[in-house]
Amino acid sequence: MSHPYRARGTNYSRRNKYGDGVESSQSGSSRFEQHGHARGRGQGHPPWLKGKEIGLYYKNKSKLKRIEKQTRVIKLPLNIQQKIEQVLGNSTGFYDKLYDNEASAEDINSKIENKYTHIHDSHFKRKFLNIVSGNIQENLAKALFVESSIKKDSDLDDRLLKEYKLKASLEEYERMMKFRLKLPTYRKRSEILQLIKENQVVVISGETGCGKTTQIAQFILDDQIEEGNGSTTRIICTQPRRISAMSVAERIAAERGEKLGKSVGFQIRLEKVLPRDRGSILFCTTAMLLQFMQSDPALKNYSHIILDEIHERSIQSDFIIALLKLIIPKRPGLKVLLMSATLNSERFSKYYNDCPMIHIPGFTYPVETFYLEDVLSVTQFKFPEPPAMPQNFRKYTKKYKNVQHTMDEFSEIINPYARQLIAGKKYPKHVIDQLKNPNSEKISYELVEELISHISRTKDPGAILVFLPGMMDIIKLHRLMLDSGRYPQSKYVIYPLHSRMPTVDQRLIFKEPPAGVRKIIIATSIAETSITIEDVVYVIDCGRTKFSKFDLNKNIQTLLPEWVSLANAKQRRGRAGRVKPGYCYHLYSKAREMTFDQYPLPEMLRTRLEEVILQIKILQLGKAKSFLASVMDPPNLKTIDLSLDLLGILNALDNEENLTPLGYHLAQLPLDPRTGKMIIWASLFSCVEPVFAIVASLTFKDAFYCPLGNEDQAKQKKLELTLNQYSDHVALAEALRRFEAAYKRGNAGYFCRKYFLSLNTLKLLSEMKTQFAQYLYEMKFLESGNPSERNANKNSDNIALIKAIVSAGLYPNIAITRRITKMGTSLWTPEDGNVYMHPSSVNDKVELPSPYITYYVKQKSSSIYLHDTTSVTGPILLFAAPHMCIKKEKGNYLISLTSSQNFACDLKTAQLIQKLQEEFNNMLEYKITHPGTVSWNSHEGDLLNVIIDFVCQKDEEMGFSESNIKEEKDDFYEHSET
Repeated sequence: MSHPYRARGTNYSRRNKYGDGVESSQSGSSRFEQHGHARGRGQGHPPWLKGKEIGLYYKNKSKLKRIEKQTRVIKLPLNIQQKIEQVLGNSTGFYDKLYDNEASAEDINSKIENKYTHIHDSHFKRKFLNIVSGNIQENLAKALFVESSIKKDSDLDDRLLKEYKLKASLEEYERMMKFRLKLPTYRKRSEILQLIKENQVVVISGETGCGKTTQIAQFILDDQIEEGNGSTTRIICTQPRRISAMSVAERIAAERGEKLGKSVGFQIRLEKVLPRDRGSILFCTTAMLLQFMQSDPALKNYSHIILDEIHERSIQSDFIIALLKLIIPKRPGLKVLLMSATLNSERFSKYYNDCPMIHIPGFTYPVETFYLEDVLSVTQFKFPEPPAMPQNFRKYTKKYKNVQHTMDEFSEIINPYARQLIAGKKYPKHVIDQLKNPNSEKISYELVEELISHISRTKDPGAILVFLPGMMDIIKLHRLMLDSGRYPQSKYVIYPLHSRMPTVDQRLIFKEPPAGVRKIIIATSIAETSITIEDVVYVIDCGRTKFSKFDLNKNIQTLLPEWVSLANAKQRRGRAGRVKPGYCYHLYSKAREMTFDQYPLPEMLRTRLEEVILQIKILQLGKAKSFLASVMDPPNLKTIDLSLDLLGILNALDNEENLTPLGYHLAQLPLDPRTGKMIIWASLFSCVEPVFAIVASLTFKDAFYCPLGNEDQAKQKKLELTLNQYSDHVALAEALRRFEAAYKRGNAGYFCRKYFLSLNTLKLLSEMKTQFAQYLYEMKFLESGNPSERNANKNSDNIALIKAIVSAGLYPNIAITRRITKMGTSLWTPEDGNVYMHPSSVNDKVELPSPYITYYVKQKSSSIYLHDTTSVTGPILLFAAPHMCIKKEKGNYLISLTSSQNFACDLKTAQLIQKLQEEFNNMLEYKITHPGTVSWNSHEGDLLNVIIDFVCQKDEEMGFSESNIKEEKDDFYEHSET
């Protein structure tokens, strides 16, 4: 595998905190070394300068350096220039010959069909135009004329009834029925069935453990078989997660005394065991149901739709709920059941014209609840006193106002409550004083540890479950407990539970420990609903959670700790009392609880909407704003506009908000548009395996985990997998490549332990690669559904090309590195100014060979951090930008990109790069509209090869330096330092 960026002598300069513009990375020496000891080497300012004179000296020196370097321009090496000229010379009229050009220019935009007359008549063209020109009402009308696959068959009805009666007499089935009869849901069986018979839509709510998920679909199926309607019964039940779709299907099959594939089956993204066609229940994810609706918009092949866990208010479940509202008037025989775990049934009922509701009580033991005031009373804990506000604090107006607002809000809540407690004389003065301390509302790991110790000393045996907001909180509490010496391994077993922190054996979390050993689980909200640990008796709830939200004003995803909702708190409390009476300790006051929202914010209101909009288009639901106005909680119009803008930049939508051919392909993929673009380009450039591995990791899950106590060792192993390429993305691809090789040799387990990787996650990522290949094979972009096929991987060893394709997918996510600080690597983005590399990135606190970084996610937590980053060169950046223009400014020619980068450039070089981009765009349009594999022995192959040669150029070979970015960045640096 070639390593085009191994050298670290890239010639670029940047302004440091002293204002000195000369910061060359000669021979890879540290920037701190060059500047921190400059004076000692006699290269600093003259010794007689004092105070402001020193700053002015460096400012003037920097200005002179910039003027000197502005004469440097980007220029193509002669051999590359000649190759590009030759390819462009052979390209004249090449794509014109391949298109149909019958329509006149005036007609092209007059009608949607005429817009694409240049595309050859093909299966793709017919499908594409049908999607672009159709609408949901016409689609439903056509679908209703199609014969359903679940028509009445009396012979089949008889067979299904005989089979059911025979099974009911079996000993195994009778044993399972004894268990089912004890579930609260079973007691409501006749009432539920009657409601379903009399109504088209029913809302069912039930407490955790009541059995609604496993029982209701069986009630319907058995009832229909008994009534002789088995042949016309085909139930589909959605689950929000893949794992729950599989596990619930397996559980129900066991209860019915069957194996999967008979009356019960499942279908998820990477796996399926389908049940028989009729008289059956299919469990799937909400995403799969949306895929089924593309080919069956009226859901003619199903008799009952059950949407489970709708209280989670995921984007997809809200989307389907709105879509079903359009379908049910056209399908009066279709039954829809909405199932929720919490008592917010009224919202769903009202949305469906006040449809009937039924509630099923839970099956749990009583849970005694305590609040912060109770915990302080038994532990005698004292919070640290808040620091006094500095006298000059008012100078910083914005910061002062924020702090003052928080203090005022806290006082308004706690002071009246404190007076109430004093009057009630239930709590001593010490407790009330501590409640009035502002630090009582911050997470105190010391208080949590003290409470764990108190429970362990004074309470009966039983597991303790602690809820904390994030991974760093888990690490800090875990270290505090280990350092305290109060939890010897002979008496305690502690499990951190986080998606990125696998324990030695996850199954041990669910098993009761030996007698005399107390189990303590420290978890995030993953333990609220996704995982049930049966022997938990004590719950400690810090009252905080981390929600990913979209900050509309700043156009950025945030991940900040915030107060839980009442529904979250109830779910956490319900984790105790599964096997015997439990106890829940909320580490917030009763007064604070009164300010909580009833339910969490729906996902539709806290995330970007590109994938949703593509789904709206592929399902022919019309304009995005019109359809999204019909969902239960419509998103902000500005959020929709931002997503429409990005889809326009990606060329997925045209100016009229219609799908483009590329948008049509992206909408077919179970990926967000950026990663969808990556895998299509990977198929064209024949570097499928590494790019597919990167995309699978970004969209599903990073296989690297964070082992407590070995964080530094884990990061070193991840660095090893970057192949000196300064790229988290390369590390992801290399990890999967080596895993697959180790798997074939039979030592995959050893490899995963050595590199701190999850074996199960890597297996799934490998399967996802195959799935991507199958999608692209069906789209005709690949010759086979095998991602390892030789012709699909001609260029898989070219890391510069892989970086270029990743950058093209992520554009305009580009940042410019500034310097390394105590907080980490500081960077600059046009939208946010100063940002930081996330500590988990291999590029944090590392001397990088190029000033440019592309990144997958920008997220605000304690600061604005960039996640999953790759260092890229100037040529890669020019390739990745979808549009460029040439400008003349102060006598210099500039290449200008859409994300605020400008590069001083030789005019001929700029014109050749622009023409090369135009020719590549011509090829892309042709390949997207006439799907097929690349012919490497034709003009297509010559064009792609010269592009590969171009992106493999190093910065110094083309004269890139940070001075090419022009003075706008220097101005930013000056102002930010001031």
